[in-house]
Amino acid sequence: MAPSPLGDYLRSRRSQLTPEALGLPVYGRRRVVGLRREEVAMLTGVSVDYYVRLEQGREVNPSPQVLDSLGEVLRLDDDGRQHLYRLAGLSPRPEAAAPVEEADVSLLELLQSWPDSPALVLGRAYDVLASNRLGEALFLGFPFSRNLTRSLFLDLGARTFYPDWHAVAENTVAGVRLADGLTPGSPRIRAIVDELRVKSPEFVTMWEQHNARGKRVQSKRFTHPEVGLLELRVHVFDVKGAPGQELVVYHAVPGSTSAQSLSLLGSLAATRQPGQATRG
Repeated sequence: MAPSPLGDYLRSRRSQLTPEALGLPVYGRRRVVGLRREEVAMLTGVSVDYYVRLEQGREVNPSPQVLDSLGEVLRLDDDGRQHLYRLAGLSPRPEAAAPVEEADVSLLELLQSWPDSPALVLGRAYDVLASNRLGEALFLGFPFSRNLTRSLFLDLGARTFYPDWHAVAENTVAGVRLADGLTPGSPRIRAIVDELRVKSPEFVTMWEQHNARGKRVQSKRFTHPEVGLLELRVHVFDVKGAPGQELVVYHAVPGSTSAQSLSLLGSLAATRQPGQATRG
């Protein structure tokens, strides 16, 4: 059978669930990891033959009701459900992505107005389209690449820079997978994915897990060579005027050691960089 993105996603999701988690009885030795096809079909309310056709790519028109049921059985969150719908062709296709992504001038002005908070504008494949002075300083001027996905997997220094490298990497891959579903055929996403599939076995492993989710409010730790350990809150906003772009803002808890270190980093950056946003 020809590869089916929908089938791949369904197989990946059921392999990560145990029958015990769904209250199913377990008898004897199981030869598959996760749920069996028969179990997913039973819980979804479809025939085994129908579900097999879905995984094999022979059934291409599942109803919204079937997808809703699959989302519930496979314990998908909102991002996962949206991804499932897109793979089934039930979400409107977006307009073709522009060949070159750029940050709007008004966003550059907004970044510049936040001198105390590192801020970036990211493209679909996590290209840094714009950053303010403190954002440049936080990421050391992006010495390896202005694409965060490439830097994460190909720059050896990334594993020191991110103390929680594996978690950061998994979240990044899941974000790229979600963006790939939102803009299928995006040349930039495809170029990044194709490069990393060749150069990074760890990326391949994470990519083939088929996790798809966007960024959420979270904390992220950085080991910065000038100011030491920083623990920063991360806030992500969709750029409505440019679908696929994200505004990412970092800040430290007021009065914390990280806040003091971030202030020091800002003072250091002010002595050597012009106080304006820069385009990627």
